[in-house]
Amino acid sequence: MKFSSSGKINKALYDMGIFKYEDALFHLPRKYENLSLTRETNLDDKERIVVIGEIVGSVTVSRFSKANVTRFSFVSDNKNLFMVEAWNRPYLNKILNNDDKYTLIANYDKVHNKFNLINIIKGIDLINTVKPIYSLHHDIDNYWFSNFVKKAFELVKDNIKDDIPIHLRNKYRLLEKSDALYKLHFPKDYEDIRLGQRVLKYEECLNFSLRTQIIRESNKQLVKENNCLIDKSKIKEFIQTLPYKLTKDQKQALLEIVNDLDKKTLMYRLLQGDVGTGKTLVAALALFANHLRNDQGALMAPTDSLARQHYKNLTELFKNTNIRIGLLLGSSTIKERSQIRNQLMNKEIDIIVGTHILFSKDINYLTLGLAVIDEQHKFGVNQRSLLASKGSHADLLLMSATPIPRSLALTLYGDLDVSTLSTFPCENRNIKTIIVSSASKKIDQLVQQSLNNHKRVFVVAPAIEEGNDDSISVETLFPIYLLRYPGLVNRLHGKLSSDEKNFILQDFYSGKKPILISTTVIEVGIDVKNADLMIIYDSTHFGLASLHQLRGRIGRDGTPSTCVLVNDSNDEDDLDKLNVLVKSNDGFYIAEEDLRRRGPGELLGMKQSGSISFNYVNLVHDFKMFECARDDAKEILSNPNDYDNYEIVNRAYKSLEKEDDFNALA
Repeated sequence: MKFSSSGKINKALYDMGIFKYEDALFHLPRKYENLSLTRETNLDDKERIVVIGEIVGSVTVSRFSKANVTRFSFVSDNKNLFMVEAWNRPYLNKILNNDDKYTLIANYDKVHNKFNLINIIKGIDLINTVKPIYSLHHDIDNYWFSNFVKKAFELVKDNIKDDIPIHLRNKYRLLEKSDALYKLHFPKDYEDIRLGQRVLKYEECLNFSLRTQIIRESNKQLVKENNCLIDKSKIKEFIQTLPYKLTKDQKQALLEIVNDLDKKTLMYRLLQGDVGTGKTLVAALALFANHLRNDQGALMAPTDSLARQHYKNLTELFKNTNIRIGLLLGSSTIKERSQIRNQLMNKEIDIIVGTHILFSKDINYLTLGLAVIDEQHKFGVNQRSLLASKGSHADLLLMSATPIPRSLALTLYGDLDVSTLSTFPCENRNIKTIIVSSASKKIDQLVQQSLNNHKRVFVVAPAIEEGNDDSISVETLFPIYLLRYPGLVNRLHGKLSSDEKNFILQDFYSGKKPILISTTVIEVGIDVKNADLMIIYDSTHFGLASLHQLRGRIGRDGTPSTCVLVNDSNDEDDLDKLNVLVKSNDGFYIAEEDLRRRGPGELLGMKQSGSISFNYVNLVHDFKMFECARDDAKEILSNPNDYDNYEIVNRAYKSLEKEDDFNALA
């Protein structure tokens, strides 16, 4: 159905992704204004007011070089006068007039005895005191769009289908979907909003759970063609040759993995743990176990530097065995690539380490039995499946250094089994985290202390070069540090070639240049035991999980270390975020806080993975709902042909069939 609006408005709607009236119903408010009237006198500084009244006099706009301010006088129905300012909203003088009634929302500035505008709404509504505020194109205002949505409901309300089976809607006393959407667009109070959100949240949880359970069942139907039981005594003998003991968590995770390798069905397991809990060793022992059943193994990393690190570690670990290890990178020459390809097909390589090139079309394996993927959230589900499909139904082990509570992991990764490492091989890290300004002398004191102790120093910036967001860069910091510490500083970032990176890292490892200015390319895969200082500039630019990962690069030998979060912002939210790291070294707690602040997309790699992105669910606050939906999904799939279940199951299968990741698995 075409819109009857002007061409300009239609284009604005199209730019917002609204092509038909049904789309408007799902363009939900980004927030709600509480329009309950407040007191008008004896106000505290920064106190929020909501008053009804009129504009008096003219609306003026004063322009400055980079900003403008709109000023007007407002008289409430109670005859109180308010002097109001609005920064960078010059359009107000065109839409405000002296003839209409308005609802004014503002914050009181006690020092200057004025009011800073939050919002001003034409008209009054003393019944519906909750006002929806939308994210809109600049050619569409909130009032117009609200009326447009009301018209859309009148035209297409009957077309809105309920995705939740009736018996579950009754079980949880959920509204019909059309009623839920109406309450979210036109709430009378906050209870209406809660009731509307319950429907969309549960629907999202149920659809996600159905998909993951379908994939999980599909995985279970795949069996290994040749399954040779692993001699566990040989694993035990090898472990006894190691110069260190495995933690209790490492032993348990390895047992779970080996038991999976022995099963006829395929392993799809996630190995998660905090930075430094020894995931790589467990993965290496899994590859050793896979070798004992005479199969090839592959270890894939997201970057060349991390792949090289793994290759170096595996070569050292297996130096006294007959295991042959190969390395294949995106930077490998055509000759090297051809040689590796032939060695894999002739089974002259037992374990191949590399990047995404391991699943390219021309790379094949004679007997791939185990695929290990490090930093799994940096790869999509489709990429993961492609590597697993390189073998005749190869087992798959994913590793993640972004730990989340086991119960949450089991819900999110419903298609995977989960092993968790929470203890450190060298006991707890002894890392102190502090917040300082960029002008603090503490930074130089700590750097000099590290140099005196022959330690290594990481200095991290959010950008390579200066950009438009005023964040500090590697190229800005490098000359500053070079001037202070001549001959001792180098820089590392993603624009350098693989050979350049390796040369720089070797100088850092050896101590020839013990200060490394870098971007987050050092977040994973850089294992420098004697690094004891991490300085992170513009630290508020990073997520908590990323900051914790960076902090994990130091103190890896258990010696006292310091992480310096450089911050020049006085924003309370920024300081609150950074203080999470000051107070805790617990990766599970930090990841949960990151989930609460940012949502799961970036943290867990769901944007890359093809999984359902969460538009409504907060994984921390709505976890109980997620657990209920997971159990409901299992029940639905146990009886998929039931009339009430058939439609939602059919939709779940169809949505998966459109995605390469499911096709690759199935």
